Order: sequence, then structure tokens, then C-alpha cells
Amino acid sequence: MSVSLIDVEVAYALATKQNLLRLRVANTATVGDAIALAGLADLPELDGNVGIFSRRCQLGDSLENGDRVEIYRPLIADPMVQRRTRAVVAKKAALKKALQ
Repeated sequence: MSVSLIDVEVAYALATKQNLLRLRVANTATVGDAIALAGLADLPELDGNVGIFSRRCQLGDSLENGDRVEIYRPLIADPMVQRRTRAVVAKKAALKKALQ
């Protein structure tokens, strides 16, 4: 099997800034290889929480030409808890309005 180069991007977003690095890697490269080549392997948030085009994957998954590797930050709040909280607040507001 011959090794050729493919183009990939590595994306990592901070709260105030997005980093998007374009790389040329071997067609045998993995997600972890691309992250290491981008110099992002030492991020404290990097606990295997990665994806390719918004689909979760593993660090050992292989890459294809044009892939965008995304490093996800930990969530600040659980989206399900937030939704439930908003629903309870809305229900209380509707009940209060109905009783007036």
C-alpha cells in the first residue's frame, strides 16, 4: 500500500476564539495523529471527546481526504437539565398567569 498525503482540518473552539488548522497528513493517519500534528495533543480538555464533522469518533479512527477533526470542550451544563429547568419555569409562569 502506498502512502500519499491527504488534506484535513483540525478544529478547536475556545469560548472566545475558534482555531482551525489545515494539515496535510499521510493517508494512513488517525484522528489522534492529526491532533498531535496540530500541536493540540496536550489540551487538558482532550479526553477522547472528538469527532469528524460533528460525529463522535475515537482517536484511533482513520481519516479521509477533506475530513474536519473536531475537539469538543466539556459541557458547562447538561442540556437535558437545562431543558427541564426551562420547562418547569414556563409551567409555573403559565400557572401564575392562569390564576390571575
